[in-house]
Amino acid sequence: MIEVSHLTKRYGEHVAVSDLCFTIDKGKITGFLGPNGAGKSTTMNILTGCLGASEGEVRIGGHDIFEEPMEAKRLIGYLPEQPPVYPDMTPREYLRFVGKAKGVPNRELSEQMDRSARRAGISEVMDRLIRNLSKGYRQRVGIAQALLGNPQVIILDEPTVGLDPAQIIEIRDLIRALGRDHTVILSSHILSEVSAVCDSVLIIAKGRLVASDTPENLEKLSAGDARLEIELLCDAPRARRALAAMPGAQNMQTEQEGDICRVLLPVDPSPDVRAMIFRACVTADTPIVGMQLHRASLEDVFLELTQDNEEVAGT
Repeated sequence: MIEVSHLTKRYGEHVAVSDLCFTIDKGKITGFLGPNGAGKSTTMNILTGCLGASEGEVRIGGHDIFEEPMEAKRLIGYLPEQPPVYPDMTPREYLRFVGKAKGVPNRELSEQMDRSARRAGISEVMDRLIRNLSKGYRQRVGIAQALLGNPQVIILDEPTVGLDPAQIIEIRDLIRALGRDHTVILSSHILSEVSAVCDSVLIIAKGRLVASDTPENLEKLSAGDARLEIELLCDAPRARRALAAMPGAQNMQTEQEGDICRVLLPVDPSPDVRAMIFRACVTADTPIVGMQLHRASLEDVFLELTQDNEEVAGT
C-alpha cells in the first residue's frame, strides 16, 4: 500500500532523512517511532505530500506522491500532532468545510460527515463549538476529518498526547477499529501504546531506518535480557544447589531477605523453563514462594537501537 524507496531530505547541509526505504502492507497498523529529531515529522510530511523530497520515491496505492499528487493524496487522511480545527466552528461546520476542500461530492458529503462522526464518536457534539470541547473530543474531531473522503491510508501523529487515561483508552480502541478498514500509520512516544495496537513497527534514528518488524520480534532482539525472578523458602546455597542444572545457572544471582532467597536467573524465554524449575525445586524439597518472568519490552529495544544516535534538530 505504501512504498518508500531511497527517500532523502536535506535542509542545506543538514540531512533530516537519509536513504529511507520501507513498505507498509494494506490493512496493517504500523507504529512509526524515533527519538526527537529523528526525522519522523519530516517523513510524515513527505508521505502526505505536504513537503517535497531531495531524492527518492514515495508511492501510495501505486501512485507517485510527487508525480501524481492529487491521486495519491486522495488515498490519505492525516491527523497532525496539533489537530487543525477551527475553534469558532462546530464539528458539523468544520467537517463540511474539510469535505468540500477534499472535493467530496455534495451528494455524498452529508452521509460521509455522519459516518465519520459516528466512527470518531462525536455525533453527540456535532453542534457544539469546538472551543468548548475537551481535548479528547477535539482529537476525535481531527480524526473525523481525516476519515472524510474514504481514504485508504490514515496517518496519525501523536493522537493521544495530552489526553487523560480514559481518553487514551478510547482513542486506542478507535485506532484498532480503524485498522479493520484502513492502513494506519501511528506515530507515538508512548511505546506501550504502539505495542498494544500495532501490527508492525518502524524505528528511525538520525533519519535512517534502524528496525522494521513486529513488536514481538523486536522484543526478541533483547531476549538475552530476559530473566526469571524466583523466590524460594531457603538459604542461598540451597537455592543454588536446587537450580544448578538449569540453563543459565552459572550466571544466577541470589539475594537473601530473611527466610526468602530471591534468585535472578537469565533465561531464554522460548522454550519456557518454569515447569522445569518447578520440578527441580520439588525434587530438592525447596518451596517456591513466587516466580515471575521479566521479558525485554519495546522500550528496551527502542533505547538499545537509538541510544547511540545523537539527537539532531530540524524536524
